[in-house]
Amino acid sequence: MQDNTILDIKGLSITFGKNEVIHNISYYLNKNEILGIVGESGSGKSVSSLAILGLLPKKISKITSGSIHYNNQDLTTIPLKTFQKIRGKKIAMIFQEPMSSLNPSMTCGKQVQEILLQHTKLSKLEAKEETLLLFEKVKLPDPKRVFNAYPHEISGGQKQRAMIAMAIACKPDILIADEPTTALDVTVQKEIIKLLKALQVDTKMSVIFITHDLALISEIADRVLVMYKGDIVEQGPVSTIFNTPKHIYTKALINSRPSLDTRLKTLPTIDDYLNSKISNEVITAEQRKLQHEKLYSNTPLLEVINVEKEYISKSGWFTKPQSFKAVNNVSFSLYEGETLGLVGESGCGKSTLGNAILQLDKATAGQILYKGTDITKLPNSEIKTLRKDIQIIFQDPYSSLNPRIPVGEAIIEPMKVHNLYHSDKERKEKAIDILNRVGLSEDYFDRYPHEFSGGQRQRIGIARTIALQPKLIVCDESVSALDISVQAQVLNLLNELKETFGFTYIFISHDLAVVKYMSDQLLVMNKGQIEELDDADVIYSTPKKEYTKKLIEAIPKGL
Repeated sequence: MQDNTILDIKGLSITFGKNEVIHNISYYLNKNEILGIVGESGSGKSVSSLAILGLLPKKISKITSGSIHYNNQDLTTIPLKTFQKIRGKKIAMIFQEPMSSLNPSMTCGKQVQEILLQHTKLSKLEAKEETLLLFEKVKLPDPKRVFNAYPHEISGGQKQRAMIAMAIACKPDILIADEPTTALDVTVQKEIIKLLKALQVDTKMSVIFITHDLALISEIADRVLVMYKGDIVEQGPVSTIFNTPKHIYTKALINSRPSLDTRLKTLPTIDDYLNSKISNEVITAEQRKLQHEKLYSNTPLLEVINVEKEYISKSGWFTKPQSFKAVNNVSFSLYEGETLGLVGESGCGKSTLGNAILQLDKATAGQILYKGTDITKLPNSEIKTLRKDIQIIFQDPYSSLNPRIPVGEAIIEPMKVHNLYHSDKERKEKAIDILNRVGLSEDYFDRYPHEFSGGQRQRIGIARTIALQPKLIVCDESVSALDISVQAQVLNLLNELKETFGFTYIFISHDLAVVKYMSDQLLVMNKGQIEELDDADVIYSTPKKEYTKKLIEAIPKGL
């Protein structure tokens, strides 16, 4: 190891059962450096990092070759007791999902305090004081309140800050951040990136930052390595990788993300690059203008008029009930064949508004007119018929599919509920046709949800939604959990289905680059109200409100 190198990985291979998932990779981490590791699900970036911490599942995985040197110790050969002194104290990790990484039955303060008591000689009182200082350092509002709060009582961004406080508590030499901002709003993501950079400058620790988003890497890393199917395909300074990528996979990762400047007819995917099938066809401003003139000359399909959704919270026996307006006096029109983008930070009311339109959570005031009928006044018997026309694609397809039902049956089930087609044979034929339309083959009909990747499951969720041939589809964060290139495939599919079937979409997301690409009109929500409503391109080029400017400025732009 060189004097400046703190971690040196040489010829590392890892197998799961008989499958080799990491193939002879080598890389190093310098002192006082942020190294970005980028790649999609299954590329091996998280597995290779778990190997550094000795956290690979014991019975099913094995390091078959190579070494991991930290401060001249080979971490692949040291005894467990030695590892326990290093893990958490010298090498720490921030995980992707803070809700599942934090103990729900312990207060946030106690969880950080526990780490300090385990790895330092501080007393209980000193550990508490140090925890409060850490909460201040990671810029948690009201550290004393967060210290006594349980994870479910604070926001996603605050949970992630508590996780960072826990990870840096013992002033580690190396911090591994595994997708620490994936589930966060674009503004919170920017704050977390800024925080990590500031902490790194302050403590001089080395950071390995893992993500599938190359644009994000460009905002934080000094050097980057790109992983694909268990191999490192490219590594070097961030500016070199961004401006002159050599490997075709790196080029695909950079270009699969929707551009904020040009609107491609179809987004390029990894397969397009690997098979040299890249289309650069652009939708021009003139084409878009003509399309909109045609679109908005018709009668609206949906009219939302002064809609409100109020929640009453009763926090105790003797306290007055508190009212909170999640949606406050919202009005807009939606036209057949249109995609309306709905953006804003967590808690702005966008999903609540979506649920009110779907009649899953009734509005407390206002009207929602679908084809001229106020659906807020429909009896339950007619709501069932409405369900056929207005459908939803969820964020997490795995939790919205029954794990015990084969996917073919899951697609047929809503057809049966709504008495579509004359026989099960006809329904099966339709289900197979729909599977083909979403890019899945007939062979998948009898398989179960756990046998598919995240992108494939999202396609199955879409297949189930379109089985009813709805008029209006609410896409609620339906691509936010997907890899960049899988996201590109799903966005292309949604646009293709819209053209084929004439669907109308309400596209809810916190990813502004994606919303701009998909949307005709854009509705920006803040604290339950409409902040701005206009053509998507107009809002991006000339935002009128400070809140919208803040959202746009927070988008990772790349170099």
